[in-house]
Amino acid sequence: MQNFTKTIAALILSIAILYAAGCKKHNSGNGSYNGHDYIDLGLPSGTMWATCNVGAENPEGYGDYFAWGETQPKAVYTDSNYIYSHGGYDDFTKYCTKPEFGYNGFTDNLKTLQPSDDAATVNWGEGWRTPTINEWIELVTKCSYTFITRNGVNGCLFTARNGNSIFLPVRGRIGNDKSSNEDNKGNYWSSSLNKGMPIYAKGFQFIIDYDDCDIYDDFSRCAGYSVRPVCASR
Repeated sequence: MQNFTKTIAALILSIAILYAAGCKKHNSGNGSYNGHDYIDLGLPSGTMWATCNVGAENPEGYGDYFAWGETQPKAVYTDSNYIYSHGGYDDFTKYCTKPEFGYNGFTDNLKTLQPSDDAATVNWGEGWRTPTINEWIELVTKCSYTFITRNGVNGCLFTARNGNSIFLPVRGRIGNDKSSNEDNKGNYWSSSLNKGMPIYAKGFQFIIDYDDCDIYDDFSRCAGYSVRPVCASR
């Protein structure tokens, strides 16, 4: 009877150890979804950040440029060829909260990209999306950051309290037929419209030369910027 009890106790202990190991592996959160890798930074929201930009094949890759609300890259980024403009910078046909910026006074009060207009969702599949501005703020405030050069590419490394990290390469912008590929700035879209001035959408920017990592809300919707996707906890 005593041996039997010891055997049962050992079995229970083994199961507990295996369960704990499984939980630890699961709670790390790192994995792949729809063929794209994500990192668990242990953020309060549970948001998982992709390891690469849309259009890139590795973390150091720049990826593609996108105008806000467009899902495919293009050769020219101007007011006149923006998908939700009637030809100018103040005659929008979607995502407009102020009649003075809408075509013939148009408003729809949409303030966040819909999935059909989200470059992350359209290119990577359902479940992936462009971060909101609040998710960018969470990344900056809940992680430490340092500017590094990785495999010859300048960028910003965000490291979470759980030890996991993501790398964002510097990436300029493209607009009005001119590319601005500064080697000291990273510019990334959020999915959030500037509600007060809907000619702009909110974006994230870091500037290496000034050791600055902050939130900006004055990105022209018609210009091309990078997209770093996020997904929900899995």
